[in-house]
Amino acid sequence: YTQEDDTWLLNDDISKETRENLNEDFSKAMMMVAAFSEDSEQGQAMAAQMGLPEGTDPLTALAQMPEEAVQQIMSQMDEKLKDMPESIVTQAGVSFVASEYEALGKDVDAIQMHYILMSGIRMLAMALVIMLAAISVTFISARVAGRLGHDLRNSIYRKVMSFSSREYHKFSTASLITRSTNDIQQIQLVMTMIFRVVLYAPILAIGGIIKVQQTGSYLSWILIVAVGVLSVVMAILFGVVMPKFKILQKLIDRVNLISREILTGIPVIRAFSAEKFEEKRFDKANQDLTKTNLFVNRAMSCMMPLMMLIMNGISVLIVYSGAHGIDAGKLQVGDMMAFIQYAMQIIIAFLMISAIAIFLPRANVSANRINEILDTKSSIKEPEHPQTPEKQGKLVFDHVSFSYGHAKEKVLDDINFTAHQGDTIALIGSTGSGKSTLVNLIPRFYDVTEGSILMDDVDIRNIDLKTLRDRIGFVPQKSVLFSGTIASNLRFGKKDALESELWDAIDMAQAEDFVSEKEHGMDSHIAQGGSNVSGGQKQRLAIARAIVKHPEFLVFDDSFSALDFATDARLRKALKEKASDVTTIIVAQRISTIMHADQILVLDHGKVVGQGTHEQLMKTCDVYQQIAQSQLSQEELAYE
Repeated sequence: YTQEDDTWLLNDDISKETRENLNEDFSKAMMMVAAFSEDSEQGQAMAAQMGLPEGTDPLTALAQMPEEAVQQIMSQMDEKLKDMPESIVTQAGVSFVASEYEALGKDVDAIQMHYILMSGIRMLAMALVIMLAAISVTFISARVAGRLGHDLRNSIYRKVMSFSSREYHKFSTASLITRSTNDIQQIQLVMTMIFRVVLYAPILAIGGIIKVQQTGSYLSWILIVAVGVLSVVMAILFGVVMPKFKILQKLIDRVNLISREILTGIPVIRAFSAEKFEEKRFDKANQDLTKTNLFVNRAMSCMMPLMMLIMNGISVLIVYSGAHGIDAGKLQVGDMMAFIQYAMQIIIAFLMISAIAIFLPRANVSANRINEILDTKSSIKEPEHPQTPEKQGKLVFDHVSFSYGHAKEKVLDDINFTAHQGDTIALIGSTGSGKSTLVNLIPRFYDVTEGSILMDDVDIRNIDLKTLRDRIGFVPQKSVLFSGTIASNLRFGKKDALESELWDAIDMAQAEDFVSEKEHGMDSHIAQGGSNVSGGQKQRLAIARAIVKHPEFLVFDDSFSALDFATDARLRKALKEKASDVTTIIVAQRISTIMHADQILVLDHGKVVGQGTHEQLMKTCDVYQQIAQSQLSQEELAYE
């Protein structure tokens, strides 16, 4: 206090340390004054010890005593108060202050009610802030997790689209689907919980630890034991469960793979009456997944009961140890209850972390599986300084060899040929001779191992991939149509194609008859994979799609196999008449499809064993002769 005239004014700028020191000193002094002032056994004992007559005021007597006698009495009193808990001394000081306020005519109850009311209002305001923060965190976490999932799916899609066939076959289709869906969902779930739990739990635990230290460090050792036991339990559980999470995701891949195979191959399964066999195969994969899931869930479900057991055990230990402290006068009941609350706050924080820890191992496995895709480098590289050659319609295979991966055996060995604008180059040979592999090198689905492929006198590895593939109309061995309409499928390679261009392509592909017969014509619906059209119709639409691009090169990878002889002949004739300036590469199994080609390459075990026209090969190539004789009669061969 500071004295101004006859008034003492309270200093509001007292530091926390000074206030604590004042509290300690004033509390002891107030307790002594209360003891002397009260007409209690303790006060009477003190008066008798001082040798005062009955009815004498001890405080008045003290004021009249010599200084040495007063100091001696005070030191004796201080010695008795030294072993008394600080909280009890403080509460005695509070009681003294309350009695002094009453003596001054203050309404202590009103002061206390006002304090409680203001504290309650502050608590309600804080609860409102917490509620708004919780809602905001939930909203933000959901948004961040959603955006993360969106970005991851985009990254995986773009990465997979950049893969060459070599990288694509490294991952199964079922695995890529699982990684794009289930694995990303695991990461989204954990990301949501990180904002709502992982960031919140440490704050809760740190706050609890601070308050525990303020309440009294007498029982702090119990918390150290609790945290140690919790950590050991979590480490054991994770050690058991973590390997199973890796197996779990692979089993999901397996179930997806078998499901996809069964759904795609239903006609074949029914034709061979293999329903029971496929059912057993699916059931085994499903059982393996279920057993692993049950093991993981049972192991992780043990975590919460164990945590609750530890939490309740800690409560019992605190009460047991605190009771001895209360009995010895080292602790008050209120302090023990406060310690229990703060200890539970710390343990609940660990429970929250352990709850998210259930999902963390699986999310970690999922993240590794996603990173496996994102970290895979494509063997097909974009050129650093791309070249754009002038269109000449020229294609040259210059000593081209190719082998898959690190295989020593070559699939193609020293392939040499030149195709000029308007030429038709045909490839024929036995199954597995490398025909499809050869045409897959042209749009750079794979890169050559040795030699080079020149398009218009420029190595295709030096041409931008989009430019290269825009110049090629490719019809794969397995015709693929996308869900939509006939028109949308035909415009797949040229978005701005006019309707007249579409009809021209349909006419050349000999598809006009069945397209015209459909109720909605080119706007007729195409189901996923083209399942609502026949194999021949699907193949003709795929050929029309390639023609719509008006490409410089047309590549047919055994794309006439589903066509009858008459349709095949009409289609080739239309291509020769209306696309005479297009260089055409045809892979075929039928001699009738390729016998009029400008140049025929006969492949056998990856090598060119014959090269020339039909007439030349019939005279010089044994392999070609055998194929021709197996397909055509002597009369047909003589006629041709």
